[in-house]
Parts: sequence; C-alpha cells; structure tokens
Amino acid sequence: MTPLRYTRTAMLLHWLMAVLILGMFGLGIYMADLPLSPQKLKLYSYHKWAGISVLLLALARVAWRIGHAPPPLPASQPHWQQMAAHAGHGLLYVLIFAAPLSGWMMSSALGFPVVWFGVLPLPDLIGKDKALGELLKLVHQYLNYVFLAVVTGHALAAIKHQWLDRDGTLARMLPACTPSDLPENRP
Repeated sequence: MTPLRYTRTAMLLHWLMAVLILGMFGLGIYMADLPLSPQKLKLYSYHKWAGISVLLLALARVAWRIGHAPPPLPASQPHWQQMAAHAGHGLLYVLIFAAPLSGWMMSSALGFPVVWFGVLPLPDLIGKDKALGELLKLVHQYLNYVFLAVVTGHALAAIKHQWLDRDGTLARMLPACTPSDLPENRP
C-alpha cells in the first residue's frame, strides 16, 4: 500500500535539517562581516559543526529515503507542478550536500581545520591553496544564495498548497496531522 504521509523518521530529519539550515543561513550572513575576533572564530566553528551535522543528516536522509518511498503527490496537482516539485526536491538534495562540502573544501584550502563539535578533527578534503580557497569561498556563498532561494520556493509552494489549494501537501510532512487531515480522507 502506498503511504499517504511521510514516515515519522522522514519528518524528524526534514524538520531538524530545516532548523539547522535556516539557522546556518542566518549565522553565515551575520558572521561574515564581523571583524576578526575570538567571537567570530567561535561562530565560524559553530557554523562548521552545523554544516558537518547537515551533511551527516543528509546521508541519513538519503539512506532512509532509499528504503522508504515518499507518498505520491496529490493527483489533483497539474503535471507541471509535479515536475517542478520533483526538480525542486532534487535540487534541494544536491544543495544539502554541495553547500557543506564546499564550505569544508574552502576551510581545507584556506588552512582552517574542521573539528566537529570541537572534538573530532576531520581530514582536509583538499590541500592548502589560498587562491583556490578564495574561489571556493565564492562558490560556497553562491551555492548558499541558490540554496536559500530554493528553500524559500519550497516553503512558499508548501504554503500555497496548504492554504490556497487545500490539497494536504503540507499535512503529509507535519507530525501533528493525522491521515484524516488529508483531503482524500475527509468526509
């Protein structure tokens, strides 16, 4: 039988990653313009910890997704919206890997170690190269601007489907909702 909703594990991973990613956007924008100080270095460490956590959660999410098919999109959605949803989700998956990896590579190239939670030193992904590090800094920034745009589009689409279309798309990912909250199960 095809599930009507995402599994609790998929919901937990989705919302945990959403909070981490949104927090990282804000932290990244805030810390980038700070003058060099111990506080700035601490914030960069937190940002790296969160980035590695997002990367690990992304791996867990993909592993979970392989064994647990998502519910189908509502049949009432036009084909072009279904294709856009699939493309948007695909792009989100690419970006949840590309953004943290580009940050890790940037840190490696600039000679700044990545130490997860201040305890576990991670290996450099590439050798030290200042010019490459500066290029990767731009790549990391632009990837994150694209990521923010795609996340915003994803959230706006969910809001549109929930409150304008009323097709239950968002309810499939909300833990507080039950299958009876979905339109196809309403009397």
